[in-house]
Order: sequence, then structure tokens, then C-alpha cells
Amino acid sequence: MYHSGFKLLEGAYIIADAHYSHQRPQLLAFIKEIDANKLQPTQLIFLGDCFDALFYEVSYTQEQNREIIDLIKSVSKKIEVIFFEGNHDFNLSKIFTTLKVYPLKNQPVLVTYNDKKILLSHGDFDAGIVYRLYSSIIRNRFVLRSLAFIDTLGDNFILKKLDTKLSKKDDCKNMQDFKSYTQKRFEDSSYSCDYFLDGHYHQNQSYTLEEFNYINLGAFACNQRYFSVKFFKDKELLEEKFFLKG
Repeated sequence: MYHSGFKLLEGAYIIADAHYSHQRPQLLAFIKEIDANKLQPTQLIFLGDCFDALFYEVSYTQEQNREIIDLIKSVSKKIEVIFFEGNHDFNLSKIFTTLKVYPLKNQPVLVTYNDKKILLSHGDFDAGIVYRLYSSIIRNRFVLRSLAFIDTLGDNFILKKLDTKLSKKDDCKNMQDFKSYTQKRFEDSSYSCDYFLDGHYHQNQSYTLEEFNYINLGAFACNQRYFSVKFFKDKELLEEKFFLKG
């Protein structure tokens, strides 16, 4: 099953896996360019994990990301901004009240572009039962509030340690046999679409499967890569771009 969503516009920007933090500030510079109209997307779509850590129930994560949160809200007054929650940023609807926010449980989302049907997701909606259980636990509001309370008592030592650990993560690592993994992942799928787009895996690869064309977007955290929606030509949908400032 999947949920119906919105109309994808020509010239929309899609950003996946920026993993923004004070140690990786490039996304902030990118959003500043959009807010100042130096970059002019028709829509702005975050495909999950655009923050290393952002949860409504943990106020420290909002404090650490306050500047970019406010900028995204400012941009949303000018163009449509859509956020697909990831496994690093979730429970966001009360933070981004002017955005369309799609939690994990509502992904993938069916959108339209010209006469094409496209499914969008962060990419972890169909993981195994252990991961789904873990995802359910970490999104639980009581669990997050308990974490926030314990973390506050210790001068936010948990989140500071997490920040240090995540900043050392290799966001450009190639997965071996990703094509085989993708084929197996979708071999029993019943998705009716022309394209399936997700992030999460950071692989920047695309394959023509039996059911649809699959595109795994490269991570913004890796070389500040983002994608612009353009007219279809020879089965192309996205133009790869790089943000060279910041």
C-alpha cells in the first residue's frame, strides 16, 4: 500500500540524506541561498535524514538546529516544502507546521509528474521486522521524552556523543551488490508506478526493473549532491547538481 500525495513540479529540488549538524553545515548555506532567491526551486523536497538528529520531543535537537529550522520555515512561505521523515529526523509535524510532513508509516507516497506516476520514500519503510520494531520504539513519544530528561540531567551527554559518532560516519561508502539487493527487495512488490525514488542507502544508482525505474539518490552529505526535476527525455527524470558553496 502507498499513500497519494502531491503534484511534482518541473524545477523542484530533491535533497536526500544531508545529515545536517554543526559539523556538517553545508545544508544551512544551501537553504540560505534558496531563502535569498539565489537558487529558485519550484518546490523543495527533503527525502529524509536531512538532519543528523531532530525530534520534536527532544528540545535540545531543536535548539541545535534552530537557525536552519527557521530558514526552512521562511522558505515554506514562498514555495511548497515537503519533508519525508527519515530514521534520523522524525515526529516533525509540530516543528514544521507549514510543511507537508510524511512520517514513515505513510511512505511511500504516490506523486504525479506530467503523465508519470512516481513513488517517493526515505527508503527504510520496507525493512525487516527487527528494524521496524526498533523504528517504532525510537519514535515513541514516551521513550523520546525519557531520553530527553535523562540527557538533560547529564548536560546532553548522550546527544553530544551521538553527534561526535555520526560526524565520523562515511556517507559515501559504496554497498557491494546493491543492484542484487535492489532486485531482491522489489521482486515481490506490487507497486504500480513509472519511477520509484528513495534515499537512505546513499548509493546514487538507478536500475530499470521489471515493474518500474528505480532511482536511489546520492546523499547531499556526500559532495553536496542534490537533484532537480526536469522534463522526461529518454526515461530521464532528475538532473544531478552540486552545491559548491558552504
